[in-house]
Amino acid sequence: MKYKPQLRRQTNGQIFAIPIVLGVLSIVGLVSALVGDGVWDGVSWVTLAIPILLCGYFFLRRS
Repeated sequence: MKYKPQLRRQTNGQIFAIPIVLGVLSIVGLVSALVGDGVWDGVSWVTLAIPILLCGYFFLRRS
C-alpha cells in the first residue's frame, strides 16, 4: 500500500503574507526615495534591496 502524503491547507493570509510585506517595503522605499534626503536615502536603499537580495538568495539556494 502506497503512502499518500496529505496536503496542508493554507489560508489566504498565509499565502499572501510575504508578498504583501515585500510590496509594502517596496512602496516605503520608493516613497522615501522621492520625499527625503539623508536618512531617507538610506531607508530607500535598504527597503529596495531586501526584495532583490531575497530573489538572489532563493535563486542560488535552488541551484
